[in-house]
Amino acid sequence: MGDSKRIVYWIRSLSEIAMIGWLGMMLLVDVALSVSVGGLQFLVPICGAAGIVAVLLRRRYRLRGFVAMLAFSFTISLVISLTNANGVPGSAETGALLVLTIGVLRHVAPVRKAAVLSLVSLVVLMAEGSGRDFQSAGLAFSFLLLAAWSMAAGIGGYLRFQQERRTEAVTAVRRAERLELARELHDLVAHHITGIVVQAQAAKTVAEMKPEAVVPALDAIAGAGVDALTSMRRLVSVLRAEDEADRKPGTTLADLRVLTERFSANGPRVAFEIGHGVDDSTLPPEVMTTLHRVLQEALTNIRKHASASGWVEADLRFFPASPGGLVRLRVRNFGAGADSRMSRLGGGFGLVGMAERVEALGGRLYAGPNPEGAWEVVAEFPLG
Repeated sequence: MGDSKRIVYWIRSLSEIAMIGWLGMMLLVDVALSVSVGGLQFLVPICGAAGIVAVLLRRRYRLRGFVAMLAFSFTISLVISLTNANGVPGSAETGALLVLTIGVLRHVAPVRKAAVLSLVSLVVLMAEGSGRDFQSAGLAFSFLLLAAWSMAAGIGGYLRFQQERRTEAVTAVRRAERLELARELHDLVAHHITGIVVQAQAAKTVAEMKPEAVVPALDAIAGAGVDALTSMRRLVSVLRAEDEADRKPGTTLADLRVLTERFSANGPRVAFEIGHGVDDSTLPPEVMTTLHRVLQEALTNIRKHASASGWVEADLRFFPASPGGLVRLRVRNFGAGADSRMSRLGGGFGLVGMAERVEALGGRLYAGPNPEGAWEVVAEFPLG
């Protein structure tokens, strides 16, 4: 996980450096123009430098920096226009305004507020073009700035659309997964309650024939009630909404082996190992079911994004040294064909849903490259 995060960090850092370098070169052009044009043109590089600072601080002070930059740019354009001084639109100033406009359209909520701010930036850019009418070229400047703003607005709107589309898709996956968890909660509670009812009926019969055996029977009923409450506490964050879906039998370790064997028959071969201390009685039903779903999703992704020439190693291990015990499922895909594009958990909606299931049980899910060069999925569940 550390390696993938480090790669993403360096990519973002290099893109940031490139953008600041681009604005810095524009600022040098503004300085050269201020010397040749003269008059109040010296104010333009100062505004460009302020724009670069606003871009550097845009993640922390997005709105305040954008508004301050708009006010600064508009004021300089107004001063140059009212004094009839020579003036040329600043390239670094304009570049900073366009970058900030893209960020506002992408991140600021609600979208109405972002749209209004982007229109204000258009007004400021038009004031920059017409107010700095060097050699009667204000109309040409305004046209160029309008074209640049249109491109920036299109980029910002597209990025926002993609971001909202992604958010809606992730929300839908999580909602569907929670409904599935709710159905499992229904089945678990029904299972435990049925056991309690049966044991209570048995205790009633025993009380008539052998009163001294009632206390152990009551202890068994209490134990079944504790198991039911434990299962409900692990899944209490979800609510049941519907129960039309077909239900499958409770998952066992044998089902996990069958799943890997079927996958091996039509895809890369899977070596599946179950560690010492792991059996059907060790794992709660909700954990067992989620393990099955995680293994199924991991193998499905391997089938989609890896070639048949590779091989897969999967293991299920129990760690009693952890408080209450910890069970870990790890699936690793070796060989050629691993898809580096799936380098983050957000790359697949199936894994987003699996993460939702695992976290609902107090565990964690990781999917990404490991130091050995394999793609791996790791799911851990605390049992205590």
